[in-house]
Amino acid sequence: MRWLDLLSALPVSACLACSGSAPRVESKGETPMPETAATDTADLVVRARRVVTLDEVLDRRPRPPEALAVRDGRIVWIGARAEADRFVGPSTRVVDAPGGTVVPGLVDAHAHLTSLGRSLSEPDLSTARSADEAIERVRVAAPEGDGWIEGRGWDQNDWPGGEFPTHHALSAAFPQRPVALRRVDGHALWVNATALARAGIVRGTPEPAGGRIVRDAAGEPTGVLVDTAMDLVTRTLPPPDGATVTRWLKAAVGACHRVGLTGVHDAGASAASVTALEAMAASGDLALRTFVLLDADDPANAARLEAGPVRGPWLTVGGVKLFADGALGSRGAWLSAPYSDAPETKGLPIVHGDALAARVRTYAERGFQLGVHAIGDAAATDVLDAYAGVLAPGNDRRFRLEHAQIVRPEDRARMASLGVLALVQPTHATSDMPWAEKRLGPERIRWAYAWRSLKTAGVRLVLGSDFPVEKPDALDGLAAAVTRQDAQGHPEGGWYPEEALTAWEALWGFTAEPAYAAFVEAHRGRVAVGFDADLTVLGGDPLAVPGSALRGLTVLYTVVGGQVVHGPTP
Repeated sequence: MRWLDLLSALPVSACLACSGSAPRVESKGETPMPETAATDTADLVVRARRVVTLDEVLDRRPRPPEALAVRDGRIVWIGARAEADRFVGPSTRVVDAPGGTVVPGLVDAHAHLTSLGRSLSEPDLSTARSADEAIERVRVAAPEGDGWIEGRGWDQNDWPGGEFPTHHALSAAFPQRPVALRRVDGHALWVNATALARAGIVRGTPEPAGGRIVRDAAGEPTGVLVDTAMDLVTRTLPPPDGATVTRWLKAAVGACHRVGLTGVHDAGASAASVTALEAMAASGDLALRTFVLLDADDPANAARLEAGPVRGPWLTVGGVKLFADGALGSRGAWLSAPYSDAPETKGLPIVHGDALAARVRTYAERGFQLGVHAIGDAAATDVLDAYAGVLAPGNDRRFRLEHAQIVRPEDRARMASLGVLALVQPTHATSDMPWAEKRLGPERIRWAYAWRSLKTAGVRLVLGSDFPVEKPDALDGLAAAVTRQDAQGHPEGGWYPEEALTAWEALWGFTAEPAYAAFVEAHRGRVAVGFDADLTVLGGDPLAVPGSALRGLTVLYTVVGGQVVHGPTP
């Protein structure tokens, strides 16, 4: 008998014990529970066409698992559909999805919860195809009163000419009320004349370090502020109260559940957001595993930054977020050579050099994981230089290069040797591909969005969306990772398709790798006995359908900690 045939004859629990497909790591304070006795009933039983465990031995059996049982928030049994009934008692909830596929709970490893919730209550400019259309959307959706009007999502690359807008049409539409509209990536702000006046921005206003006040030929501010220059306006905005932040967060959590997310890494949370998240976790209202990287530039986070990490079952404050540069779309990404379509600039370094190295060391000494935003290749090199002062080959600090969007080949090897994780967003590539090569040229574009090259170099890829920059739907991310095509199937064959991932690798990047990045891989990220019952039930098999069909899969159920948080009511 062949070894695979022998394994297929074993019970699932035996295969779980013998599999060596995923490295076992010592638990960080939690011990997985043993398999339950067959006579014990469960709180939840899930039956489907297939359960993808991400254990390669189990998943490649001729008949992989089809059902699982959950008690007290953890998986206690995995096996054949016909055997699941023995775990059903009078109070057991049964989720029956005969044509569905259970996968480990999908996790977005780089996202912005508060910004997502806020964006749901503001004018959405993401599909506007001109400045005039964006202004009209703001006019229609603007709340009554005389206060600030805010919105988000515009992208000048989608407009005729591809140039930044100016304040003139915006000022004509809103001559009295101040207006502040964030670019889709959050790295540029479009404001009207009233907002410029309130911020005191005039012809002679100096540009802050790491920022740019866009000016016309006469030197007058045009109404667009890039990166740290945005602070000149945003610091004049009235801060939201705690109830508003909580409302935004609850809306964001609901949106995550609807697209199958069981967890997020909140990359750069303000003190107000963390306070609201703490209250939600304490009251039982945070049914989303949330790993927070603190916004190191928020002065109100000072006490948390001094105190060090705090870990919990629902909310962990475990990291610190810094910015090394801006974004490629607004030409704020810091490149080692000038932009191909704007040779007068190399972008905008924000925190860099000795200052970055000092901050990295300080937060590392307090026990935090570091996550530094780096889009441009010069920024990536600088971040790795700073990390090298703390890390050594073989360390287990799991520092993160947020976005890792343009990485020189020699730096890929450095990332691997230092154990630095690449926090990448597959949909950024499919959103940026119409114009990214214009920014970088035909040679440097090969360094960008290079997922296969990073993986070949030994770098671990942890996937996310950067929502609300992109949609929070992880299925879009899976499709982009596998096909390197947009939702319309362009370009044919994929954009630099040699950098695509397999479906297995993409799913691993949205499940097991986020668990690793949050130091919880001993009890999350896969479907295994003793693991937390964080599950996503899809209408089809993401490992079997064509890549082009991944976006068409439906999320049938979302389960977090054994509780069904999205799906039909029983």
